[in-house]
Amino acid sequence: MSAAASEGQAPSISAGDPEGLSVKDVSQSIMEFLMFMMRAIVLCYPVYLTGSLGLSISWILLIMLMWTMWKNNRRWKDQRIDTAIDFLENEKDVISTELKAMNMPAWIHFAEVEKAAWINKILQQAWPFFGMYMEKLLIDNIQPSVRSSSPHLKTFTFTKVHMGQNAPTITGVRVYTHELETKEVILDFNIIYDADVDIDADVKPAIKVGVKGLQLQGMLRVILEPLIGQSPLVGGVTMFFIRRPVLQVNWTGMTNVLDGPGLSHLSESAIVDIIASLMVLPNRMCIPLIDQVKVDQMKFPLPRGVVRVHVLEARDLVAKDTHMMGLVKGKSDPYTVLRVGNKQFKTKTIKETLNPRWNEVYEFVIHEAPGQELEVELYDEDTDADDFLGRYSLDCGDVRKNRELDKWFILEDIENGQIHMKLQWFSLHTNPALLQETRDGLACAMLAVYLDSASNLPKDHREFTHNEKQGKPPKESRFTKKTNDPNSYVELSIDQQSQKSKVVFASKDPTYDECFTFFVHSVNNQVLNVEVKEHEKKSSLGKLTLPLVRLLNISDMTMDQRFQLERSGANSHIKIKAVLRILTLDKPEPKVVAPPKAKAKVSSPAPTPTPVPAQPVQSNPKEKAPVSSAPLSRTQAVPAPVPSSVSSYNDLQVEYSPYRRSTFVGTEALRSTPSTPSQMRRYDSHSLLSENSIASSRFDLTENATYPEAILNHQGSFGQIQLTLRYATLRKRLIVIVSCCKDLVSCSESGSDTYVRMYLLPDQTWKHRKRTPVKKKTVDPVFNETFEFAVSMEEARTRKLDVAVKNNKMLHKRERKEIGMVLIDMSEMDLTKGSTDWYELTLPGLKKTN
Repeated sequence: MSAAASEGQAPSISAGDPEGLSVKDVSQSIMEFLMFMMRAIVLCYPVYLTGSLGLSISWILLIMLMWTMWKNNRRWKDQRIDTAIDFLENEKDVISTELKAMNMPAWIHFAEVEKAAWINKILQQAWPFFGMYMEKLLIDNIQPSVRSSSPHLKTFTFTKVHMGQNAPTITGVRVYTHELETKEVILDFNIIYDADVDIDADVKPAIKVGVKGLQLQGMLRVILEPLIGQSPLVGGVTMFFIRRPVLQVNWTGMTNVLDGPGLSHLSESAIVDIIASLMVLPNRMCIPLIDQVKVDQMKFPLPRGVVRVHVLEARDLVAKDTHMMGLVKGKSDPYTVLRVGNKQFKTKTIKETLNPRWNEVYEFVIHEAPGQELEVELYDEDTDADDFLGRYSLDCGDVRKNRELDKWFILEDIENGQIHMKLQWFSLHTNPALLQETRDGLACAMLAVYLDSASNLPKDHREFTHNEKQGKPPKESRFTKKTNDPNSYVELSIDQQSQKSKVVFASKDPTYDECFTFFVHSVNNQVLNVEVKEHEKKSSLGKLTLPLVRLLNISDMTMDQRFQLERSGANSHIKIKAVLRILTLDKPEPKVVAPPKAKAKVSSPAPTPTPVPAQPVQSNPKEKAPVSSAPLSRTQAVPAPVPSSVSSYNDLQVEYSPYRRSTFVGTEALRSTPSTPSQMRRYDSHSLLSENSIASSRFDLTENATYPEAILNHQGSFGQIQLTLRYATLRKRLIVIVSCCKDLVSCSESGSDTYVRMYLLPDQTWKHRKRTPVKKKTVDPVFNETFEFAVSMEEARTRKLDVAVKNNKMLHKRERKEIGMVLIDMSEMDLTKGSTDWYELTLPGLKKTN
């Protein structure tokens, strides 16, 4: 019975097995076995022949040695050729990498950065006088400050101050004018300072410290504002470093121990922290040139805006995890770190994936745009050291210019990988009607607090807690030593957001002179808490509570006054300036399409319409569907449907009629349009051989054939293609990078064998065709192929790029090869800057269905 049962079950098992061998699989296995046997015979026959002829085994070894040498030489030759080809295809990246390694000046790297030799001559001439100023500044200002900072430094004295002969070198200058308002000018200076300074100081008679040489490198921004119509034409000068500079110090004396491997980084970081507190954003050094300009307004201007970053997903990341002692390649546990200035966030970690989805949102206050950069780094989380997965940097000025960016960014310094982010620019307004509070945890407003000073602070909390009665002081205070003025700092907080000011030592009237920013989620409910604390004991010296709703209805949403401190002295006050601003999402400005230029009239019964350029696709609703239940989707604007570049077969037939090649089945438009002899040669001079050799044109020999069933039955979009277009001015080449495609139509169960064909119209001959290699069995092919067209800049702006994605079908199939196409008009593109966009694919005669 069991045997019968097993026999009865056998057919069901085999019938349900989808992996059963077909005749094709068996034939392929037999052919592979026969090829293996033939290779074995070819390899073993020389050994057999040598033995049958009685030759020495040395002949076999000699032949094997010669074969190995030839194979290695061939491999080295192929590597040299591949290196040369890679250099030609990525010439800009290779040269940029080499220039960075050579520490070349910035004006070589970037075309918009200018060489400023005249500034270096001025600095060199004026440097001795700057040394005199620095000597006076160190002795008259810095030395008293150091002495008052600690009782152990009361005898601190500078014994030698020499700023050296080497002046700072300006390696490049960039001037911003068009991106800004008309009342200011911004200059960025790339500074390298290799100083031969010699500074010595005595901390105590037996302790000597000093610095002999330092190196400083960074970008200094200088803002000239406001521009005025009277002398000196500029109201003030503001200077600061956009990012923390790089510093190396050579210590002398007792501080020479700081040059050790473990301490040098700590000492240099401490000095950079001091520089950052003075001249790194948001801190500035301001020099007013007229009396009407206030220093506090120059030093702490309102931010330019807020950037909201949606970290959506990543794909094609590098697998860093391995199993079985590195023999088996695993995946990664990726997370993302986002940084703007000193503000840094980290996303959650997604385990065991190369295509993670985060769907997280972060917000950054932007003080300078252009200038400040969003730095994105991806890592693979490990138990020991996290592995690097790539980085990308984006100037916030680009977000401000475009208002919204939603695209895939290619990761740098890694083999492959992309990250999908949506960035939005929010402007600051004073109109209360624009306030829109949400429940998704995102900010609706921003609060800027300028902390000026405090006055008449108590020496400690006992001064106002024990001395409640008028008259004599407490008994214990009469027998204790007179206390000094307090060392105080201020802590400001709104709910979970908390920030601290610097510590001011030994002063009952401290001046803090700092600015802080907070994100506000509910103006009607949230409160600003200000508390003055004593530094050592962390005890409270006074408090202030300010409801934000008070700022909503006053003039300019600004409150600038002295406030009485609670739980403090009777005359204890704190002076702050609180500014509330409403965050408003700036919508992208609609692109104004210039009307087509009038063309020369041609004797034709009907005019030919101007081709409609393809529009870049900025988002894909299919890929951005959130995977979590978080209310993030409320902030994600649903993208409007992008108009297809070709809507019907007739439209496409008319649209591409000026660029069509001759085919076996001519159209009525071509028959009815009279042509000059030159035009007739253009369309009719191709032979049958040339048509067969260019079977990958837009309308090839199978134009009268139908589409495959997979395309005719397809529902939805025909996919998208990512292209990068830019113009290399020095080489006079139009560069087109075919990055990848996504969501293509699958022509078989295993996908499609796709490639991309391009023409720069009107050139459509075989030598002008550009084609990528075939990517087999995929609907999301990654090409990363670079092509060049030898045209001038003016000519490139008048051309159109004809791009077709095709299926590499067998020759005997009479089906159309196109699975998507797009026509790109480059007249409205900034080719010198370049652009990377997703373009929607269409097909003639077929419409995209939702």
